[in-house]
This record gives sequence, C-alpha cells and structure tokens, in this order.
Amino acid sequence: MSVEPHIDAVVFDLGGVLLEINFGSVFEAWSASSGVPVAAIQQRFRFDAAYERHERGEIDAPQYFAALRQSLRLDLSDAEFRRGWNQCVRGEIPGVAELVAQFGARLPLYVFSNTNAAHYTDWGPRYQDLLRPFRRLFLSYEMGLRKPEAHAFERIGSEIGVRLPNILFFDDTPENVRAASALGMQAVQVRSIEDLQSVLARVVSR
Repeated sequence: MSVEPHIDAVVFDLGGVLLEINFGSVFEAWSASSGVPVAAIQQRFRFDAAYERHERGEIDAPQYFAALRQSLRLDLSDAEFRRGWNQCVRGEIPGVAELVAQFGARLPLYVFSNTNAAHYTDWGPRYQDLLRPFRRLFLSYEMGLRKPEAHAFERIGSEIGVRLPNILFFDDTPENVRAASALGMQAVQVRSIEDLQSVLARVVSR
C-alpha cells in the first residue's frame, strides 16, 4: 500500500526483513543427526499448535522439542534439536543495517518478531549491532501474543504511545501485513531490500 504522510514510529519484523531465515538448514541439521532424509522431515514438519504455543511462551523449548520428537518421528536429544533449530537464522540481510540507520535518524524504531526463547538467546547476542538503533524489541514469547493477532498490534501501539494509523510496519508475511492493514497500520510487505529502499526514499522526501 502507499505510505501515508504522517508516521510517528516504524516497526520491523525480524526474519525475512532484517535477518535471512532458512528453515531448510534446520531440516538438514536434524537429518544429519538422525539419519532421516531431509525430504521426510520437511514433509512432516508443520507450523502447528505446538509451534504457536512455543512462540507465545506457553511452552518452553524442551516441551516443544518433545512435541517435535513425536510429530517428526525423530529420536533426537534436546541438544540435537536445539542445534538444528538455531540454524534457521542465516545472517543479516546485506545492506539492511544502513537502511535501519537511515530510518532511525528520522523516526523511533521497534522490532516485532514471532520468536521463542531458544531462538532469541541465539540471535540476540549475535546481532547486537544491527539491533542497537531499536528502542525496544517486542518478542512474541515475552508478550504472550503473536502476529497476526490483532491484540498483539494493539498492545504495541499502546505501549509505545502511537496510534496504529501512524505506525509504519514492515513484514515479509502477507497474512501479517493484511492483519496490520485491517487495523489501519501503514503496512508494507517486504519481498526484497528494494522494498525498504523505496519506502525510505519516500519518507526522506517528505
């Protein structure tokens, strides 16, 4: 959608917007540890109720890994599951740190990520420099809420003191963008870094 002229805060998704995510690397690691073919693991894996409960902090990593042990039919230890699980974050998207800095020179920045404690303890320390310009990280497992739940967006607006129509929101998932747009947010689907560059050019030219 077109970005409206009045913006008081910018909220970034993490995976797919700031950091590159590749679940294929997770399946490859679990395959190497278990001997089960990657294709079989990928076919069995689902973003199911246990996955969502883990992201809301309703269950911890060992409980989620126990659910995976059953659904994926993998005889892996918690440590093996965790090592593979943390392979999903592949690195900082090239050029994104410079764009974040340019946005941050003009507007307050925040992160809203559907994530879990196991992932955060891995990527949080590794990407401190990238995350430094952000005033706050809103993490689903701490909030007890996740995208695309309307109350999650409303909570963020309330806590940062900005009306939802005055928040610019970047996410790579169409469902999350639609949910944010339905609440009046200026939501932009990010398919590549060029989408961020295009919006930044319009913000700078205001």
